[in-house]
Amino acid sequence: MKIGNIEFGKEPLFLAPMEDVTDIGFRLLCKRFGAAMVYTEFVSAEALVRSVKSTMQKLTISDDERPVGIQIYGRDVEAMVEAARIVEQAGPDVIDLNFGCPVKKVAGKGAGAGMLRNIPLMLEITRKVVKAVNVPVTVKTRLGWDSESLIITDLAEQLQDCGISALTIHGRTRSQMYTGNADWSLIGEVKRNPRITIPIIGNGDITSIAEAHDAFEKYGVDAVMIGRATFGCPWIFSSSDSLTLDDKIDILEEQLRINVERIDEYRGILHTRRHLAATPIFKGIPNFRSTRIEMLRAEKMDDLISILERCREMLREK
Repeated sequence: MKIGNIEFGKEPLFLAPMEDVTDIGFRLLCKRFGAAMVYTEFVSAEALVRSVKSTMQKLTISDDERPVGIQIYGRDVEAMVEAARIVEQAGPDVIDLNFGCPVKKVAGKGAGAGMLRNIPLMLEITRKVVKAVNVPVTVKTRLGWDSESLIITDLAEQLQDCGISALTIHGRTRSQMYTGNADWSLIGEVKRNPRITIPIIGNGDITSIAEAHDAFEKYGVDAVMIGRATFGCPWIFSSSDSLTLDDKIDILEEQLRINVERIDEYRGILHTRRHLAATPIFKGIPNFRSTRIEMLRAEKMDDLISILERCREMLREK
């Protein structure tokens, strides 16, 4: 499987771009455990054009995480083109166009999955961004706006004609948000279309390597992208079951330290707390609620490390 000049080998697993989740610390750990491609948090084209500091900081990438993609979203042609040029200067291996985010503050304003209601504009943005930069441009989108407009089969051909290098399809409509089950049958239909020559990446409801392998086998996709199941579980990309609970706590503490070092203490903790709140490894601790609240209120790295060490002891005593 290949995007541009990037070779991925057989059945690669990608880390989905997610706001407040795919910070640099998390990306580096996912890469270590086997993610073939990682993505930054998605960034607003308008904010990039205005040089908003917090948005510009999201463009920071490390050679240790390559290949890495930066994903942008917006609804204005000129802003998306200018943002893509700004992103190109940050040196990503891929620029991804977000036409799939379903949240109201994005889709409700016509960006992200909102583009599924304005296909001519989506295609114009895609064509012009492809022409404006020299790195591979890819797209991530959904099956359609709702169950009455499942347009992905035709849309995939149209996007391919715009010159994109790969297409990621989340197997839900915008109206579904993240409810119900992802429909991989339509993703498979796109992949089986003889007119489709670009790689097709499937996304939605994958929670393990075993499920990813099933998706490769049943639907023939070129890569599988994993999103929400990675929260607090950067080791999900590893086929090894050798990690102990101690190992996993060590990994979460390392993630915290990386984030504090590479971002700052306040925001590094904010990013890491989201993973700590979602990780499944603490589910077996009795009466964990008060400890979890304490964890989510911690504002200093040393305090958070101390709480994690207490959790380690509680797990040992189980």
